[in-house]
Amino acid sequence: MRQSGARSAEEAGALPEELARRLGTTDAVVVGLSAMIGAGVFAALAPAAEAAGYWLLASLAVAAVVAYCNATSSARLAARYPESGGTYVYGRRRLGPLWGYLAGWGFTVGKTASCAAMALTFGAYVAPGLARPLAIAAVVALTVLNLYGVRRSAWVAKMIVAFVLAVLAAVIVVGFTGDSTVTFGWFAHTPPAEPFLTTSLAIGTAPAGVDAWGVLQAAGLLFFAFAGYARIATLGEEVRDPARTIPRAVSIALGITLVVYALVAMGALRVLQPELLARSAAPLIDLVNEGGAGWLAPVVGAGAAVAALGALLALLLGVSRTVLAMARERDLPGVLAAVDPVRQTPRRAEAAVGVAVIVLLLVADLRGAIGFSSFGVLVYYAIANACAFTLTREEGAPPKVVPVLGLGLCLVLAATLPAASVLAGLAVFAVGLVIWLARHRSR
Repeated sequence: MRQSGARSAEEAGALPEELARRLGTTDAVVVGLSAMIGAGVFAALAPAAEAAGYWLLASLAVAAVVAYCNATSSARLAARYPESGGTYVYGRRRLGPLWGYLAGWGFTVGKTASCAAMALTFGAYVAPGLARPLAIAAVVALTVLNLYGVRRSAWVAKMIVAFVLAVLAAVIVVGFTGDSTVTFGWFAHTPPAEPFLTTSLAIGTAPAGVDAWGVLQAAGLLFFAFAGYARIATLGEEVRDPARTIPRAVSIALGITLVVYALVAMGALRVLQPELLARSAAPLIDLVNEGGAGWLAPVVGAGAAVAALGALLALLLGVSRTVLAMARERDLPGVLAAVDPVRQTPRRAEAAVGVAVIVLLLVADLRGAIGFSSFGVLVYYAIANACAFTLTREEGAPPKVVPVLGLGLCLVLAATLPAASVLAGLAVFAVGLVIWLARHRSR
């Protein structure tokens, strides 16, 4: 709720200090791709393979179904409410202030941790011994870039996505044509020369049983990689013709990402097999090395660094817009709601997010951040699906099965994440709830 005497944005018919609508479909697609592809391919495959083993592709399929449901619900809601803030806004409009706040709180805290993880990924690939200083420099540089306007940020994102996709295309070629250490279904087998590549599993066969828990846990971890389409929705106030652009951009970005992920995962299973993939710190570099194309390793390393920058750029944009929306409703300090009158960017929100990420860089853990962020984002999308369920046909509601399936799968995947991630996520939401209750009692 706003302070006494203030009208809501919906009542006033316009948002205070609106952002400029400068992004078209291509811009929105690129922002989503830079978040999804950068985070997932280089960060989530290894922990997912550790959980699912040979059933990694099944986990990817489950994550894709969840992502499709969430994307459809989010796109319909974003078209209905083309404002900055994503599910924070939808929750307030459809379910009430508390549910909107919890969505915004989980997204802001979880994705701020993801920003730190992506910055550290960049630093680790460029110069491991200087990872943290380089990570801080990257956050400062991209925050300044965002302060100069979202169109410049989208232009940089286009360059990043083009380069990363070119690198991944080379990785996929090696994955399907290079030396193979395992036969998995349709893949041809070349016996490994190195004894450390063999496993206790019989080469040429997949396990007879399905580890359902492992498949679900891996799907929850892989969902971390698909969550970038949220950036499109949180930029809703800056997209031209949002009712048409947002659903189209979400569908295109999600489809491209799914194809790329599936091809990379198949190549990784063919060349590395699950055990080596699971313990790899840099799985795509190991893929090209073991696939007989070691000369590509420096290029893949550069691609990983650039992809991390792309993910960081999109994350900073999305988190700052959610902070802006929460500040407008006084769920965060109102001073963060200011919009630059010249560049029409939420400069204070962007600066605050940049500072918070730099602070987290001192204590961030890469693998832990994936599980923690996945928990927060799954809860965020569970609320989004609940909001979409309340839409009427006149409001552009999706088929009811979509939000119902999305809500159920989000809760299941959140519950099957590693225990440390679940406990940390629950603790963060409990703290957020206490803060909300204290602020509202004081009013």
